[in-house]
Amino acid sequence: MKKSLYGAICVVFIFCLSLAPAAVPTACAGDATDQIRETADAVIAVLNNKELRKPERRKQLREIVDKRFDFAEMAKRSLGPEWNRRAPEEKKEFVSLFSDLLENTYIRKIERYEHEKVIYTGERVEGSYAAVRTKVVTDQGVEIPVEYRIFKKGTKWEVYDIIIEGVSLVNNYRSQFSSIINSDTYAGLVKKLKEKVKKESE
Repeated sequence: MKKSLYGAICVVFIFCLSLAPAAVPTACAGDATDQIRETADAVIAVLNNKELRKPERRKQLREIVDKRFDFAEMAKRSLGPEWNRRAPEEKKEFVSLFSDLLENTYIRKIERYEHEKVIYTGERVEGSYAAVRTKVVTDQGVEIPVEYRIFKKGTKWEVYDIIIEGVSLVNNYRSQFSSIINSDTYAGLVKKLKEKVKKESE
């Protein structure tokens, strides 16, 4: 499971890197970009608060992440066709496991934040869906394209996928989950996820 999730975890890590403040070209800025930046600012404020102890810091980071990520939608897309074969209680359990996995991974990575830079290069809006395009700039000057796929709920934009250099977080998970189910069972996948969540929580 560790190897199979490596690629997806790397994608989440890149999202963590992109929380560094950076100028947004006026022509590229829009409501979708503004809301992504709003989350970034909130995360950085927590990370910069040296008075917070680790448990409280992680609690606040989880609350911020919960407000911007639609974990139920991400879980559904990541499970693919298998989602429709699951009973309501199974879906609820899977969403909980999936969100815990991403949150634990995200927060562990984001606490290693070292002021990498991000440039917001534009956004594309099509009805209730949008894509916010960025470039992460590493200390070595390497530029990595990262795109946030989001959709609107009322006045709020929520993340349902992250694309890095053409690689989708959701598609990556879907491929790995499908492989595990095909070689084992859905129950086997759930067992592996529980083990991964427990390990990441330690």
